[in-house]
Amino acid sequence: MADGLRCMWMRGGTSKGGYFLAEDLPADPAARDAFLLRVMGSPDIRQIDGMGGADPLTSKVAVVKRSERPGVDVDYLFLQVFVDQPIVTDAQNCGNMLAGVGPFAIERGLVAAGDGETPVAIFMENTGQVAVARVQTPGGRVRYAGEARIDGVPGCAAPVPLEFRDTAGSSCGALLPTGNVVDVIEGIEATLIDNGMPCVVMRAGDLGITGAETPEELEADEALRARLEAIRLKAGPLMNLGDVAGKSVPKMTMVSAPSGGGAISTRTFIPHRCHKTIGVLGAVSVATACLLDGSPAAALAVTGEGTERRLSIEHPTGEMTIIARLDDNGTPTSAAILRTARKLMDGVVFGD
Repeated sequence: MADGLRCMWMRGGTSKGGYFLAEDLPADPAARDAFLLRVMGSPDIRQIDGMGGADPLTSKVAVVKRSERPGVDVDYLFLQVFVDQPIVTDAQNCGNMLAGVGPFAIERGLVAAGDGETPVAIFMENTGQVAVARVQTPGGRVRYAGEARIDGVPGCAAPVPLEFRDTAGSSCGALLPTGNVVDVIEGIEATLIDNGMPCVVMRAGDLGITGAETPEELEADEALRARLEAIRLKAGPLMNLGDVAGKSVPKMTMVSAPSGGGAISTRTFIPHRCHKTIGVLGAVSVATACLLDGSPAAALAVTGEGTERRLSIEHPTGEMTIIARLDDNGTPTSAAILRTARKLMDGVVFGD
């Protein structure tokens, strides 16, 4: 591909990566993945020979096409390009990159822009679920500048509210794939949950940490990392994910009592690096775990009352607020979150 392929580089939420039209990429998955590895510069911890930013959060790809599904505008496939391994995987979703899909679809002409705001219904191919993004389009053009702030991103931008629907069991087949609110793995009580992202939610104190450590401190704790991986490898089959040794799911989230006025404090491995923030869909799964009576998270969380709950999920660089709606039985039925996005570059990227 000496001539390169059309691509838009965008920040979506607290992630960053390349946005491609599906028709512009090789149809053969192996050829596509080989191209994307070259584009990102993987495998190399610096990704010096590519566009990647030497971090899983900046080595991501969104593949978008016009949808043929009723009531849906576009289909979105998320691909995680590993930094230090020659792996491209679609085993998970990404709610941060999702924030850029609506603006990208409008920019590429897949969705006609309204005057003021344009809703974009997005089918998430990784999980088979639908989200609706509301994109600011004054005068029929995408606006990226605005006054919305999200932790983990400097400055302000236009808001991109995302509403998730029917995310329970997106990858594992059920909200609680084992049928239990609490499972014990390697002597640790955990909630194995999937409300948009497969997560293993554990009390930080049970793993010998406070939950206030920095990501760098946790990554340097080799004994902790080994213990988390042992738990993760056993959780994978229990969550209907099979052998997860080479997969990026489930995410491993350690929770502690909130310290900044939120609902819960988190530290998440994704799965081998400690997240500087928390993923959007990971936050949805953790927020849901907080609402399950008897779970390790519920015992520590401050969740409020009523059929609509605002849960501030604290993470190393701030917080992420999830608005959860519950039915009369207290079961979460939908979740919404505020994200932002910004176009960084539109042009041609090379993989040769």
